[in-house]
Amino acid sequence: MTILDAIRALDDPTRLRIMRLLASMELAVGEVAQVLGQSQPRVSRHIKILCDSGLAERRKEGAWVFLRSSIGEGAESPLASALARLLAVAEHEDTAFGRRCSEDRQHLDAIRSSRESHALEWFARHADEWDELRSLHIADGPVEAALTEMLLALSGDGSLGRLLDVGTGTGRIAELFAPNAAHVVAFDKSPDMLRIARARLQHLPADAVELVQGDFAQLPFAARSFDTVLFHQVLHYAQAPEAVLAGAARVTAPGGRVAIVDFAAHEREDLRQTHAHARLGFSDAQIETMLLDAGFIPHETRALAGHELVVKLWTAVRREDSVTQLEPRQKSSSGKT
Repeated sequence: MTILDAIRALDDPTRLRIMRLLASMELAVGEVAQVLGQSQPRVSRHIKILCDSGLAERRKEGAWVFLRSSIGEGAESPLASALARLLAVAEHEDTAFGRRCSEDRQHLDAIRSSRESHALEWFARHADEWDELRSLHIADGPVEAALTEMLLALSGDGSLGRLLDVGTGTGRIAELFAPNAAHVVAFDKSPDMLRIARARLQHLPADAVELVQGDFAQLPFAARSFDTVLFHQVLHYAQAPEAVLAGAARVTAPGGRVAIVDFAAHEREDLRQTHAHARLGFSDAQIETMLLDAGFIPHETRALAGHELVVKLWTAVRREDSVTQLEPRQKSSSGKT
């Protein structure tokens, strides 16, 4: 992005309004058109100019295209950070522009409500399936508490840095750890699940969380992009979990962390049909072997027995040659292993 390209792109009231909207939250192209009260083709032309200049970026998610700002006060580029501050000051100091931005944000409430309604409808349709699976294992609360304790202790200073939540689903885990992360990427293959997650995460700052669609077998991120990678009840969907963990190791910075929450090995063959589980849980030996082969050092293991299925938690650290290695250790809480 050059300053000349940015100034040319911002030389239009509608595009200025779009950038201020994107400072609040990520929006679908149709949602931007709804807020602005303009036709989608007209809004799409403005969006193309913003994206071509580097001020915004588009991401396809199923049949939808979502737009997010490429600038922010926390951006790595000093120019991008300065432009974000300039727009914020302009809204505060320019009375007419500020009034228009305020009106636009009032329309965002309708967008938020629509997303929440969609989420409620989805859960209503799938409630029986979720209730059936939940009845087989311990409640989410103790699992989340154990995962939080393990990760924050492993981080040392309580900071999880750049966090990737693989298979984010409803976005619950991304929301849980957002306060401890510098930036969160909520990643999922399903556009429907990403819409659920977007409704849950829309209260977070726009530059704090990013939703990305893709396959966990081919993570579309640069090497060493993340300090923490989470797999919460997702690895059992993998046909080749060893390849998935190898991909996770590639995008994890040396000394970074991985956490896996999944089921201990079990014999509920029916879950392959009813819930599309490719793997019937994992043994400690399986996980340890896959982690070591991928380049992680296994660190801690816990078991949380509930009903028929046992939930297991495994953490590990990305191996590196330049720092003192953490000694592998195993710690099991009460419950079957």
